[in-house]
Amino acid sequence: MVSTEAIRPDLSDAIDTGAFRTFLTQFRRNRLGMLGAVLVTLIAATAIFAPLIITHDPIRIMVGPRLAAPSLEFLLGTDQLGRDTFSRAMMGGRIPLLVAFASLGSSLAVGLLLGLIAGFGPRWLDNLLLLFFDTIRSFPGIIFALAMIALLGPSLASVILVIAITSMPIYARVARTQTQALRNSEYIAAERSMGAGTTRILAVHVLPNVVGPLLILVSMDVPAVIAVEAGLSFLGMGVRPPTPDWGAILNDGYSYINQTPWLVIAGGIPIVLATLGFTFLGEALRDIFDPKLRKDL
Repeated sequence: MVSTEAIRPDLSDAIDTGAFRTFLTQFRRNRLGMLGAVLVTLIAATAIFAPLIITHDPIRIMVGPRLAAPSLEFLLGTDQLGRDTFSRAMMGGRIPLLVAFASLGSSLAVGLLLGLIAGFGPRWLDNLLLLFFDTIRSFPGIIFALAMIALLGPSLASVILVIAITSMPIYARVARTQTQALRNSEYIAAERSMGAGTTRILAVHVLPNVVGPLLILVSMDVPAVIAVEAGLSFLGMGVRPPTPDWGAILNDGYSYINQTPWLVIAGGIPIVLATLGFTFLGEALRDIFDPKLRKDL
């Protein structure tokens, strides 16, 4: 009987310290990736430590200084209700990041599970799940989001649910394709011949090889989710006022852009920086881990 250890690909190089040092070397040489990592770290740190950074209560309405220009007291001025724009912009990063990680995390978990089932299950179940994925993807994303939020009502939970549903088929299809490519490999056949069950094969041999590409895909989808969340909040269909949010700040700035540009700047610049940061970081990870794109450094 052939030992599975002799057939199974040697994955030790992917987890040893030498491989980690190689990854760091390649990543450091990617200037855009380093810039993305810096931006992502800065945005995440700002969101986490926002209560320590803000100078005023972000939801406190002040009667006097409405639409005030930037000053030492109000670093980015105030909005139409006299609220400190700087404090609202700092706290506003929490909602997009929460939506991105909650929605993509849940869609990744469900999509991974359904993709494994579709790729390793019987043909009829595969066809049924593919029909389900195609049905969801057949609806235009923004139209589906607006319809769902109109049905459920604007809230943070509704935004997370909508983004999770629309993102899930993408991860499920990638997981299905990767699983089908692995199910007929020699070491999987050897495991079956030794009596290994489907659960063990999926958990021990298939799952580790499927998760990597999906995590890279998730990192590249974060900017799109941030943009969708900001767009829904801009349309008044995201989080409810007076919760600070970049999209809501941008909406306020658009309404009063003739009187002050600071609201648009405070709401728009963080969205741009977050989008660029996660995009550069995701593309750097893709270039390093994708064999077709990896450069011999």
